[in-house]
Amino acid sequence: QVQLAESGGGLVQAGGSLRLSCAASGRTLSPYAVGWFRQAPGKEREFVAVINWSGGSIYYAGSVKGRFTISRDNAKNTVYLQMNSPKPEDTAVYYCAYAAGYGIPRARDEYDYWGQGTQVTVSS
Repeated sequence: QVQLAESGGGLVQAGGSLRLSCAASGRTLSPYAVGWFRQAPGKEREFVAVINWSGGSIYYAGSVKGRFTISRDNAKNTVYLQMNSPKPEDTAVYYCAYAAGYGIPRARDEYDYWGQGTQVTVSS
């Protein structure tokens, strides 16, 4: 079993910045990718970003590309999502997810474990 714990959510003004963290624990057998997803009220959970084991392959959703940055510290089993210039439409519960292997999955059903989520609210 793998446990994921998100932190860093909260209220931020549009144009500000916020950094989310995702700490993995348990049977985190390398290699594994970590993705970030988000779900706004009344909407489907959508892909935000993913980073592979080495950090050499990264993919972003078009809506956040150029504003959000995903990174990881494998020594700490932690992945980060730096949110710069957030917009009110970025308001959602943000989830991190774990996928075993070398790939960079973007579909929800490709992930094996999920965190509980952290709320991000962007005020205008």
